[in-house]
Amino acid sequence: MTHQYIIIDKKKYAVGLFWQPVAVDAAARNYARELASAVDKKLNLFTEYRAMIALGSKRSGHRSGMPSAAAEVMEAFAEFSSFLAAFVTDDGSYYIVAVRNGIILEDKIFRREDQARAHYAELAAIPDWGAFFAPESWAMPRAVQRRLDEIVTGRARAVLHYIGRVRTNLLSLVIFTVFALGLLYFFRGPITQMLTPRPQVSTINPELAAEYKRRIEEKNRELDAAYEIEKTPPPQPLQMPYDNLPDPIARAQLCYQAIGFLMQPVPGWVQKSAECGETHASVDLQRTFGTIGGFYEYGDTVMPGALVQEKSESEISVRAKLPTLPPVASIDERDGDTIMRDVMSAFQGIDTPVDIELVVDTITNGIETANLPVVEVAASSKLVPMQFMQIFEPFGGVYMTRCAWNAATKTWNYEVIIYAK
Repeated sequence: MTHQYIIIDKKKYAVGLFWQPVAVDAAARNYARELASAVDKKLNLFTEYRAMIALGSKRSGHRSGMPSAAAEVMEAFAEFSSFLAAFVTDDGSYYIVAVRNGIILEDKIFRREDQARAHYAELAAIPDWGAFFAPESWAMPRAVQRRLDEIVTGRARAVLHYIGRVRTNLLSLVIFTVFALGLLYFFRGPITQMLTPRPQVSTINPELAAEYKRRIEEKNRELDAAYEIEKTPPPQPLQMPYDNLPDPIARAQLCYQAIGFLMQPVPGWVQKSAECGETHASVDLQRTFGTIGGFYEYGDTVMPGALVQEKSESEISVRAKLPTLPPVASIDERDGDTIMRDVMSAFQGIDTPVDIELVVDTITNGIETANLPVVEVAASSKLVPMQFMQIFEPFGGVYMTRCAWNAATKTWNYEVIIYAK
């Protein structure tokens, strides 16, 4: 499929999106998911602009964070509620945008001029356009020529995001399951009593039935009294993750020191890779001429307290627990879109490729629930953890979930999350 984007001033803008109006109070992501399921399940990206949403897909060359060209054109021609516009792009293609009563009807790219001109003429035959814009060489009546690089300035802020939230849905399911099990545990006594078969009064002695009834009533009174005494305590206030994260530089230094502790040379064994997770650091070693016994004898000396796992006769994994760092509260008030843009700018400034995605995490205390935007960042670098995390000094709510050292490529792989507000 031909790529569905145009490049203006070295920046890519999405075109060929599937636009639909949406109610003002509707949840844009949910509506986008339902619409994509009905139209084409490969449409996995969406953006929200004014009273519309638009769907795109990675197979068309669209990417998360890519702005919409049609939204930019609407911002430039904000004084017209209806207009028909055609532009020549830098690569010689033709881009047509049609807007009627504030709704985007057409957002198409044409590689051939004759096709673009024929389609423009067909749309122009529809009455009541507020304005026309087209290349001067087309000689279209009432049409004025405008250049895309003059009107596309990045003011629309309508960028593509991923529709799917698989991790969020799984987390919500886990939280719901834990909550349901908690309720079952708390009410286990009454539920057990309710499900226990009771003897049929009609088949036993009336005196025994009266005694049985008396005991049941006495037991119920005991349960009622116990319930009054042991009332469920009120839930704790929601603990926001961005107020309970360790200092990013301290966390990076801890991981660096932990990996250095595990990467000490052991005769006859070669370190393949090392990783620092949220609670433990680990290293994988490959045997050359050493022995398992020799490793234990020497490793106990240089890595005391580390846990050794024998994966095979020639491969060993060594694991060490990380100490807990004190939490630091975030004072950053930026939203998810702003953080994504600022992180991308920071990595562009050091000419380093980066993968960025905006997702939503759900937290709950069993009563209240909150949805938090989270920016996920993944990158490879020659920078050590302390140097790499200095990139995120301007941000709050930052946590390095993982860093890994590849001994073969001499490269660090980093995964970082940033909580937005």
